[in-house]
Amino acid sequence: MTDTETDTGFDAASFLRTLTTRPGVYRMLDAKGEVLYVGKARNLKKRVSSYFRSSGLPPKTQALMRQMADMEITVTHTEAEALILENNLIKSQLPRYNILLRDDKSYPWIYLSSEDEYPRLALHRGARRRKGRYFGPYPSAGAVRESLHLLQKTFRVRQCEDSFFSNRTRPCLQFQIKRCTAPCVGRISAEDYAQDVRHTVLFLEGKSSVLQDELVQRMEQAAQQQDYEQAAVYRDQIASLRRVQEKQYVSGASGDVDIVACVVSGGVACVQVFFIRQGINLGNKHFFPRIPQHSRVEDVLSAFIAQYYLAHTVPQQLLLNAAIDDVDLLEQVLGERAGHRVRVSSRVRGEKARWLQLGVANAEQALAARLGSQAGMAKRLSMLQQLLELEALPQRIECFDISHTQGEGTVASCVVFDREGARKTDYRRFNIEDITAGDDYAAMQQALLRRYTRLKKEDSRLPDIVLIDGGKGQVGIAMQVFEELQINEILAVGVAKGPGRRPGLEILHIPAQGRQLDLDASSPALHLVQQIRDEAHRFAISGHRQRRGKARRTSPLEGIPGVGPRRRQQLLKQFGGLQEVMRAGVEDLGRVPGISRALAQQIYDTFHGEN
Repeated sequence: MTDTETDTGFDAASFLRTLTTRPGVYRMLDAKGEVLYVGKARNLKKRVSSYFRSSGLPPKTQALMRQMADMEITVTHTEAEALILENNLIKSQLPRYNILLRDDKSYPWIYLSSEDEYPRLALHRGARRRKGRYFGPYPSAGAVRESLHLLQKTFRVRQCEDSFFSNRTRPCLQFQIKRCTAPCVGRISAEDYAQDVRHTVLFLEGKSSVLQDELVQRMEQAAQQQDYEQAAVYRDQIASLRRVQEKQYVSGASGDVDIVACVVSGGVACVQVFFIRQGINLGNKHFFPRIPQHSRVEDVLSAFIAQYYLAHTVPQQLLLNAAIDDVDLLEQVLGERAGHRVRVSSRVRGEKARWLQLGVANAEQALAARLGSQAGMAKRLSMLQQLLELEALPQRIECFDISHTQGEGTVASCVVFDREGARKTDYRRFNIEDITAGDDYAAMQQALLRRYTRLKKEDSRLPDIVLIDGGKGQVGIAMQVFEELQINEILAVGVAKGPGRRPGLEILHIPAQGRQLDLDASSPALHLVQQIRDEAHRFAISGHRQRRGKARRTSPLEGIPGVGPRRRQQLLKQFGGLQEVMRAGVEDLGRVPGISRALAQQIYDTFHGEN
């Protein structure tokens, strides 16, 4: 092989002669046409040529070049355009040799409905389209709820839904426990409520010192006027604010700053992000991006900044614990996206250096916990391999469970575990239809058929083990489904509760091996099976509750073709409620304006089982 020819026979010399010196994106493909790596370049010819030099390539790049069979090029107008395209291609094609950030959730905000006469505070996720103000983003819903709880105690701005607020005739419990001023029934004037809202905004904007000075002044005025009850309210608010400042305030911080610290160890990377807004620490979150071998901290940070901040809110400054390439380009692209100047810094002193040390310490702690849990997971998988007499370590385990209430709202869950633990993005729920109420065997059969028919059609990866929550009957259903679908490579295992249904006494039924296992309660393999089974149970119950709650909030009239919102409202008004509609005969229903004889018959049949 020559210096310009890869192991797969790719003729680099001919390819390089056709390359332009303009900016763009290149994609390296393997012999099957799958994308191995996506990269960007200010000068495509210069950057791509560097992969074919005779020496000096890092081990990761050498491994990549041994597999590369083809290369595709997309020319762009600017390097900034190339950066955005590279990011989009990485997220859509998930190349094996790129650093991949798995972060598909939107971040929560505190929302203030400032257009209302009595504005409300609420947790908000998703697109910010409603009129009002948004504060954040926060790293988690828990951080938002903690802040909302604090604000509710301090300023008592309402947090109830508008439908609840507009239908009150007396104060709710929140007023009784001094968490709201009951504007719904006029217990506070619009002017005083507006003052509480203004104080809330000052706090959320990070202007606590201004707010504190104002509250002190108001407290003194109230005391001079001998309004001691109101003075005590201001005193309690001041004390509450001081406690919060001690907990959340970041010394020396101003503006919006994210502290981004990365550590790499044992082939695993952890990126820790602290969100600081107007000097207040809103909390932190850690990420574990998928990385190729031999990735450096600088590589991970560079990939993380591009992938994360092109999809999320960008603060005024990013502090990194290592210097990265293309800082000027990132600042330009992120600034254009954010609509304000963005600074990316790594060489800092004083307080900011201490913030980075805090970020690194948290990243190291999270990574140590991750590596520890992976080691524990590997040990339990190894024990399970021995127990089930498998030739290789199981790479993927799926578990099914059924949940319903006396046959109502039946839901089947499928949870997925691999060598890193739970893969929640692969979890699935199945709403079970058209079976006899309470028939768990039929429900299990439907869920398994739907799941593995789809996986076979899509040529998706099948699990090594499928755990079924149940005994011989349930796992027998799984064997029938696998036989029907001609799936031979999955080991079906039933997890039956033992005597007294007590945890630790589970019995494993393995029809393919013609045996059942009664494990010791201290067995790591049993602990893994219990963990997966309990997760499937939790996921099924939560899905069932959601489905049952939705069904109970939905009128049966909504499922009748031809009965829209107006006709539904007309029926309920004419008969005085759903119960009376259900009791009405065809003739009575047909007398309602807009309800034909045929539609009346359909409504009647819906409630009397004759459709």
